[in-house]
This record gives sequence, structure tokens and C-alpha cells, in this order.
Amino acid sequence: MPLELSHAAFDDLVGEALDLIPEEFTRAMDNVVVLVEDRHPTENLYGLYHGVALTERTSTYAGYLPDTITIYRRPILAMAHTVDEARDQVATTVIHEVAHHFGIDDDRLDELGWA
Repeated sequence: MPLELSHAAFDDLVGEALDLIPEEFTRAMDNVVVLVEDRHPTENLYGLYHGVALTERTSTYAGYLPDTITIYRRPILAMAHTVDEARDQVATTVIHEVAHHFGIDDDRLDELGWA
């Protein structure tokens, strides 16, 4: 049975996870928003980064809509049996997707233990 957690409580977990990111990294994040959705429309994902990674931006980068980091609430709650498990998965997911914003790919994240 999935863990039940209000939208507000889940949003708080996402906020806690963002607070784990060192300030020098959060200051470097540019043109990116973090969203919470119930689920991805076609895949069973915990999170998704969509945008142009900082490492791929050139001098012609202008006029783009913000990158998005979306955290998917229902899949995380479905795997979690406790609030602490949900907190851990949210933290891992947020850090994983923020890393993509900085241009770190899945292979490197796997090496670092954040896959």
C-alpha cells in the first residue's frame, strides 16, 4: 500500500532536499524551476530534468523558457513505506535531477551513488 502524504507535506520534503544542496551550487543554478507533479504522463519516473544543461549553454543561450526539474509524487510514495524512505528517495531524486542541470550524466551519477 502506498504511503499517504499530503501534497503540502510532500512539497516540504522537496524543499528539505533542495536545502541539502550546497549554497555555491544553488547560486549557480540558472533559469531553472522545480515542480512537483503527481506522475509522468507515460513513464514511471521519480523525477525528470528538461532543459539545456549549464555545460551546454553557449553565448547564444537567450530567450529560453526556464529548465524544469519535475519531481513525481505518486511513484515515490508508491515505493516508500515510511516518511523517512520517502524523504530519502526525494533527496536522491532532487540531487539527481539538479546534477543533470549541471551537465552530469546518468553514468557518472551511478558512479557517485546518485542514480
